[in-house]
Amino acid sequence: MIFSKTPVVFVCTLIVAFFAVSGTLAQESRPRVVRSGDSRPTSNPTVNRPVVTVQNTSRPVLTNDVNVPPAQAQPLVKKTGSTRPLMEASATKSVYTGGVVSNMLQSIKNKYGIPYRLGTTGPNRYDCSGFVWSVFNEAGVYFDRSSARSYWAQFEPVSGDERFKFGTLVFFNKLGHVGIVADENGFYHASSSKGITYSRFAGYWEKRIVGFRRVPVN
Repeated sequence: MIFSKTPVVFVCTLIVAFFAVSGTLAQESRPRVVRSGDSRPTSNPTVNRPVVTVQNTSRPVLTNDVNVPPAQAQPLVKKTGSTRPLMEASATKSVYTGGVVSNMLQSIKNKYGIPYRLGTTGPNRYDCSGFVWSVFNEAGVYFDRSSARSYWAQFEPVSGDERFKFGTLVFFNKLGHVGIVADENGFYHASSSKGITYSRFAGYWEKRIVGFRRVPVN
């Protein structure tokens, strides 16, 4: 028996149409859910997270205060001192009496550190011969103010141990510089770089000594 295909096609068409209509009605009956931009579930409470600030620095953060000591002012004149106090600079070994020695040492002490200036005799500046003249003048030993070369020609020479007694004049640099002997270790003078100071013979000065002279007491 041969059946016609028309009824079968019609039945299939009805079935497809039924499911299509059922699906459309089902979609329209379901409520639409619009999702917000937040990806977190709506049932979870909002957590307030702390804000962390990162400092862009490679240095460690100091937690303690740093105390920097204030800079100390440098003296205008750098003093070079003896290892012994000034007033004890072999004062017992001198060609002069106690009163003259005491006055000379006090005069030197009062001038200690005063700057150098050529051709001056104080009170704010001294050159080498002006310093020598001022110390002796204040101690009561008087002579005319002149140059180191004139002192060399004017005063009598000394030798041996007498050269290193306090108060003896010592000459340097081809008679271009003069000072007052303190003892066998050093002398007082007006230095062009340090002002009125004490310097040791050893080293620089011993190679430049010309000789020694003594100022006579009036």
